[in-house]
Amino acid sequence: MGGKRQLKLGALLHGVGGGTSTWRHPDAITDASVNFGLYKQWVRKAEEGKLDFIFIADGLYINEKSIPHFLNRFEPITILSALAAVSTHIGLVGTLSTSYSEPFTVARQFGSLDNISGGRAGWNVVTSPLEGSALNYGRKQHPDHATRYRIAAEFLEVTRGLWDSWEDDAFVRNKETGQFFDPDKMHALNHEGEFFSVKGPLNIQRSKQGHPVIFQAGSSEAGRNFASRAADAVFTGQETIEEAREFYQDIKRRAAGFGRNPDELLIFPGIGSIIGSTEEEAERKYREVAELVTVEEALNYLGRFFDHHDFSQYPLDEPFPDIGDLGKNSFQANTDRIKRIAREQNLTLREVALRTATPRGNFIGTPETVADRIQEWFETGAADGFIIHAATPRGLEEFVDHVVPILQARGLFRTEYESDTLRGNLGLPVPENRYTRARALKV
Repeated sequence: MGGKRQLKLGALLHGVGGGTSTWRHPDAITDASVNFGLYKQWVRKAEEGKLDFIFIADGLYINEKSIPHFLNRFEPITILSALAAVSTHIGLVGTLSTSYSEPFTVARQFGSLDNISGGRAGWNVVTSPLEGSALNYGRKQHPDHATRYRIAAEFLEVTRGLWDSWEDDAFVRNKETGQFFDPDKMHALNHEGEFFSVKGPLNIQRSKQGHPVIFQAGSSEAGRNFASRAADAVFTGQETIEEAREFYQDIKRRAAGFGRNPDELLIFPGIGSIIGSTEEEAERKYREVAELVTVEEALNYLGRFFDHHDFSQYPLDEPFPDIGDLGKNSFQANTDRIKRIAREQNLTLREVALRTATPRGNFIGTPETVADRIQEWFETGAADGFIIHAATPRGLEEFVDHVVPILQARGLFRTEYESDTLRGNLGLPVPENRYTRARALKV
């Protein structure tokens, strides 16, 4: 990754929005979460802005208290495969669970997406925090937090092994001799582990980027170790630049401890930017979104992080209730942070719920203000890039039209794509096929 360090940017495409009431905004398209035409517009806009990738999140359990986007949305691999056909350079990243999938199927799905897109696929590896997910997969019990990460580690090891089933020159396709492939360059995995038994080989070739890019979003101790050891990029969310720097330094330090080059692990905080022509207009846009949320909806939103715990049973204007270890087996890092801040700042339940449901981030203001803060985080060791969460219905378009040109003018962000693969644009190396490498070492 030589040359001047460049900012990396991705965009979360989140349908009607990540909040409880964004769908009620005057500019919102109420069927956005299942509107393929709109997703096509978004990916084309992101590619127009030379963003590195778009990201489709996912979950496996809903109930009547889930936010509107979660109730009715596209499955990631399906929508990303469709979006591959209407884009040429931008990366296509999707969430898929290791707790409720099989490695062979996932390796095949992402291997297919990687080939369909010409090497632009990325996998956000998640362990599924919600306990209710087990009920949709015939499981009697949701694995505990530590077990989920052990499963994920073996799952990813198997998947990467399957992606190396075929060496890059294995398919000869010689019509004259009748040789379709070189059998010496096809490899069965023959994996037998704690959780999975997979013979292989996989029935699809590697793409031009070798393997899909691996993203991970855990911030717990187990999540940080998993990401530092195995991921190419990390999604995260910190409220302050100081917290972001601490996380950044910790992940890079852990990666080095695992024998990795820290520059080959990219850190992406999520930012909910809101942009106005003046600071006052940006603040008005934030209030317009925040005021759509009722306290009842905020309590439901808060409850999801604690495995849909019912917070309506507690007094709103008394200190945040003592709920013990609730949340430890769900969104552990988030729930620990929520409880810690409530305790340290002596917040009421109402205050915690509204802060959680209507966060007022650091990236609200004029395009220059937002660009200044992005530059500060990037240049002072808090981020390698950012995931843009559109906090308003036209947030992505406003970011691309007004903030990206400032970042480009400052020499922080590309004006043209460097590559037609996701790894190429992120500056990440292509993983060498393990069998090709082993053969070279024997020579």
